[in-house]
Amino acid sequence: MCRFQFPALSGPNKPSAVTRRPTKTKLHGVTLTDDYAWLKAENWPVVLRDPAQLPPAIRAVIEAENDYANAMLGNSKALQEAIIKEMRGRIQEEDSEVPRPDGPWLYYIAHRKGGEHPLFCRQKRIGGPAEILLDGDAEANGKDYFDIAEFSHSPDHSKVGFSLDDTGAEFYTIRVRPLDRKALDQTPVSWPSADCDEAILETDGSLVFLADSSGFYYVHIDDNHRPHEVRLHVIGNPPSEDICVFAVPEPGLFIHLRRAVSGRFAIIGVADHDSSETYLLDLFDAKAEPILVSPRQAGVRYDVEPHGERLFIRTNADGAEDFKILSTSLSQVSSSAFVEEVPHKRGCMIIKLSMFPDYLVFVVRNAGLPAIWIRHLASGEEHAITFTEEAYSLGLEERLEYETRTLRFVYSSMTTPWETYDYDLLTRERVLRKRQVIPCGHDPSRYVTRRLFALAQDGEQIPVSLLHRADLALDGRAPLLLYGYGAYGAHVPASFGAERFSLVDRGFVYAIAHVRGGTDKGWHWYLDGKLSRKPNTFSDFICAARQLIADGYTGTGRIIAKGGSAGGMLMGVVANLAPELFAGILADVPFVDVLNTMLDASLPLTPPEWVEWGNPAADPEIFAIMRAYSPYDNVTPKPYPAILALAGLTDPRVTYWEPLKWVTKLRALSTSDRPILLKTNMRAGHAGQPGRFQHLEDITLQYAFALGCVQDP
Repeated sequence: MCRFQFPALSGPNKPSAVTRRPTKTKLHGVTLTDDYAWLKAENWPVVLRDPAQLPPAIRAVIEAENDYANAMLGNSKALQEAIIKEMRGRIQEEDSEVPRPDGPWLYYIAHRKGGEHPLFCRQKRIGGPAEILLDGDAEANGKDYFDIAEFSHSPDHSKVGFSLDDTGAEFYTIRVRPLDRKALDQTPVSWPSADCDEAILETDGSLVFLADSSGFYYVHIDDNHRPHEVRLHVIGNPPSEDICVFAVPEPGLFIHLRRAVSGRFAIIGVADHDSSETYLLDLFDAKAEPILVSPRQAGVRYDVEPHGERLFIRTNADGAEDFKILSTSLSQVSSSAFVEEVPHKRGCMIIKLSMFPDYLVFVVRNAGLPAIWIRHLASGEEHAITFTEEAYSLGLEERLEYETRTLRFVYSSMTTPWETYDYDLLTRERVLRKRQVIPCGHDPSRYVTRRLFALAQDGEQIPVSLLHRADLALDGRAPLLLYGYGAYGAHVPASFGAERFSLVDRGFVYAIAHVRGGTDKGWHWYLDGKLSRKPNTFSDFICAARQLIADGYTGTGRIIAKGGSAGGMLMGVVANLAPELFAGILADVPFVDVLNTMLDASLPLTPPEWVEWGNPAADPEIFAIMRAYSPYDNVTPKPYPAILALAGLTDPRVTYWEPLKWVTKLRALSTSDRPILLKTNMRAGHAGQPGRFQHLEDITLQYAFALGCVQDP
């Protein structure tokens, strides 16, 4: 097995000890001391927009950490080159998705050989040459960072709108281009011009065209990076004349905007992590006022999809913990005259609904496995689409046309590459439209995917999805990567990930612990892993690790734990609670300075996050619980495993100083001889590098680190 050895922890490249400058805060009768609070730049909002404004003293600490990480991982260069070659060999470089029909056109995304960024294309439905509407590679040329969040064509097919981010800070710029230009991939000319719309700055990236294509709605971001207004832009007018049609002043609420599949409405969602409300905005009337579907109530979530003169609603109202589906007349949308279409069934969570002219389609997850249910509206007849593997992923593809009876869905498992199917709702004929190509070859029979259950401390059964080679001896000696997230109700699907085979083919078991805080076993699985019950997430992960050891999949000290963002918090906690279980910890943009962040209401996500984690400033009980698990606050002298943390300087979600402070404190207190490393991308944010090959560099670095942590027993 290809390995590398970490060099000695001492030497000229090791960062100097970071200066301690204790900052004291007293709250609820407790004095908090933060030795490294000064690493949070006072001008951090400016740094998000312009990283060059980072104070030199802080930049020096970050750059010293990067130099140290590079030195410690320098011996892995050959291994990284081998891994990235393997990963690229599993990517069909010249590729395109299955086209989506809309009127006379077929729209699709493609990639050219060697291209980092997508090409947005179309072709006439009756056949003919393809047109490149937006060339992502050309747009990204000369930029250190480039990401396209949204691409939409206007209803009359005469123009396209797209939003881009060139810093990683998620301040998206919207541009619109007509499709009669000869050189569609050229940089837009400056305003005023008939060839290009003026750039609209600092949006969340979403846009929805009016039905007559004369303008579009978008979401503006405020000074604290929170989406707070829906504005209408009329194409041809300067952005200074844009009209605010909807606003939310409360800092704890976010606005989301999307187009209904029927094309009749823009749907405005207003939500936090506990409740939501929805407004309909008529796309056929530029002067329309938003129509409220149902006012927001604590603990009640819902989303909607129009269908003719009716509105279908997925909601957890009235105790429907795992959601039910209602409908009502659009003319009585605010009258509470609801008809139950699909009743609530505990443990069988309805996760999505989609409307067709003659059918209601909804996706459920039962015991962690998804299924698609189809109901003929006139007759009420129902049937389901399911698969037989022990663990798999199944979901609906977004469509552009409403008037169709073709349902498109995608399927994969941890051993089966992605497959795209078209399904005729009337005849029930299933047609495979595309199977993911693995150019270097992939034989699913060489691998095993399994679903097992670990026993939680309180008797709950924790699902664990597994992938390993079929010929692997389960004798407790195999290294194992255990991934976890467990927050916001997010489900981690047991889907195909081609990059994982660079570990699996080297003898690793790849496992996903579906811990509480997600919705893998229904809504209660989420509720049991938030607020005061957040510690269940951490104990579930540790119990899953111990179960995998007991079952012979790995051994104590042979596990690499991996998680990112809120899953990075999980990594920080388990490193504190059970360091002996792990050979290494991979913490990607880790949310580890939990208590300090939740006490700082000026940060972009803090007020909205209070309903997920709790408000420690207002609630002494939450303060005590959070203080007891916050990873940064609970670093103490102990033998920590090897740790690699990844950060982004312009990350607005998990700010750069969280992992920086955490690693600084860990290195000062760890009693082991294992390396503790931090790699900060100075030109990227929360999602890392956006290019499809650039992104592999981040994964390769993590896998090389993982391989360096586990030597043959």
